[in-house]
Amino acid sequence: MLTRVLFLIFFALALPQAYAGEAEPTVADIALEKRVMAISEELRCLVCQNQTIADSHAELAVDLKNQVREKLKQGMSEKEIVDYMVERYGDFVLYRPQMKTGTVLLWFGPLVLLLLALGVLIAKLRQRRKAMQEAPKLSADEHARAESLLSGTDNGAKS
Repeated sequence: MLTRVLFLIFFALALPQAYAGEAEPTVADIALEKRVMAISEELRCLVCQNQTIADSHAELAVDLKNQVREKLKQGMSEKEIVDYMVERYGDFVLYRPQMKTGTVLLWFGPLVLLLLALGVLIAKLRQRRKAMQEAPKLSADEHARAESLLSGTDNGAKS
């Protein structure tokens, strides 16, 4: 009897869930939100630094998305909004910075560091090879002594 009552209670509570409809969009203007997201994909989150503001949930990223939304409502174009953000936060706000004299280091810095590291590695290897070639050679007695030490047959006698 108790199980029937519990079943009917759960059934009555679950019945409204079965009639749930399609979720309504949370934004009034879907086209505006698409434009906001398109611009947000091009701007870097200044807090996270390796995410776009579209991907970030940081407070600053949310504020920047709201600024983009407001600028679009004011009638600004995508380029004007991006230019405004660059003017306000610098080229670093661009997720894909443009190639210009101020961003050459951003584009080619890793390549320069890689080439520099390869140069240092090659110089060290050449220096080691030269040191190995200039190392003094063992005499026949020294060679025999080393052999006996390695094989364990040395009785401690000095030559």
